[in-house]
Amino acid sequence: MPAEESSAAPRGDRSRATAAISRAFAPPLLAGAAAPALLGPALRVRSANGSRRPPVPRSKGRSPRTPRAPRGGGVRRLYEQARRAWDRPLTAYYLILGAGLLITVLGLVMVYSASMIKALELDKPGTYFFRKQFLAAVIGAGLMALAARMPAKLHRAFAYPLLLGAVFLMMLVQVPGIGMSVNGNRNWLYLGGPFQLQPSEFGKLALVLWGADLLARKQDKRLLAQWKHMLVPLVPVAFMLLGLIMLGGDMGTAIILTAILFGLLWLAGAPTRLFAGVLGFAGVIAFVLIKTSPNRMSRLACIGASEPGPGDSCWQAVHGIYALASGGWFGSGLGASVEKWGQLPEPHTDFIFAITGEELGLAGTLSVLALFAALGYAGIRVAGRTEDPFVRYAAGGVTTWITAQAVINIGAVLGLLPIAGVPLPLFSYGGSALLPTMFAVGLLIAFAREEPAAKAALAMRRPGVRWKTMRRRVKKRPSGER
Repeated sequence: MPAEESSAAPRGDRSRATAAISRAFAPPLLAGAAAPALLGPALRVRSANGSRRPPVPRSKGRSPRTPRAPRGGGVRRLYEQARRAWDRPLTAYYLILGAGLLITVLGLVMVYSASMIKALELDKPGTYFFRKQFLAAVIGAGLMALAARMPAKLHRAFAYPLLLGAVFLMMLVQVPGIGMSVNGNRNWLYLGGPFQLQPSEFGKLALVLWGADLLARKQDKRLLAQWKHMLVPLVPVAFMLLGLIMLGGDMGTAIILTAILFGLLWLAGAPTRLFAGVLGFAGVIAFVLIKTSPNRMSRLACIGASEPGPGDSCWQAVHGIYALASGGWFGSGLGASVEKWGQLPEPHTDFIFAITGEELGLAGTLSVLALFAALGYAGIRVAGRTEDPFVRYAAGGVTTWITAQAVINIGAVLGLLPIAGVPLPLFSYGGSALLPTMFAVGLLIAFAREEPAAKAALAMRRPGVRWKTMRRRVKKRPSGER
């Protein structure tokens, strides 16, 4: 009997619990205040038997809901991540360093591919031009690293000797027996053997550094509000450099030097009428120089040409378009260009962008444009975020120089601008153009490193600083704790 009673008791309890649950969930009994009182004991009984957990009590008011992701959440999230990445302190530093090195390396590859046939035509080894460009790139990398480590004060002290040296070398170009002509332009110095030097390329760097130092000193003395202090001696010295360049007939380098001058005046806050006056005066001089030269007039007439024209005057411009058109989306392959086999003049210098389009296609040319755009954006960012006037003027001048030269070169290859005979910065063959340009990129790297936020971020990346910082953050443990 006791055993039967003990075994029957649980069955009775379970039957009573089941009846209570059925009464609790019955619709007629759920109305009113008795429903919670019936539902609570029933669920507690089921919980005691291990078949159901007690319900979680709801809070008064509206129940909390999980916030829904906004529409287009994936795109918005990517946009926010990209915006935060662009706003990081070291973004400009990495963009300048990465874009500069990538353009240089890709330029070495394309110089090797575009110059092989030209070297064989001259009875030289196929790697002749590549080896010279590679040597210049190695020296330029050293100059870039040196410029990136030099403080701004040392750059300012280097401005006047560089300007005097550039003027002296450009005067030597006009001395018979020392200067030499290449493609009708007398702007080269013969250094012996296969090496030549174009001093006007160093004149660009000299004008940037000297002009930035001059404007910075005048701004410190609050003299830039007077137009005579803004123009003198910056404009006369720039016109002196332009005159020495134009004596050799190098119209393309003169255009780049003029663009640097206008960039410095714009950054200095020149009034519109003063800026327009200088621009108008330079335009008149350019018109006279173009009108009095049949060669320059023929280049101007080749804008948008689709046929070589009488006497093949537009041969180079038209075959540049042919090279770009035959490249398609992804090109004919590296080294598989047809136009470099004697059809396109200067395939490794002024028209290397056309060979890039033929061998690498639209994808390759857009990649080059994207790298130049990244470099230009980073230079503008450095110039806009600094409080040092010298850094602002020098960074703006270098950015104007590289961007304007790239636009003029690519515009000529596309048939949108006259052929000015300027190389594509960091990309075309030519050590005289590569060395000062890589030094200028090192200038931008140095300025990007000197930003307060970037300097703090770089300091945190040093092993000793990071270890000390981590030691300060870690709490001291008791002596007996392991």
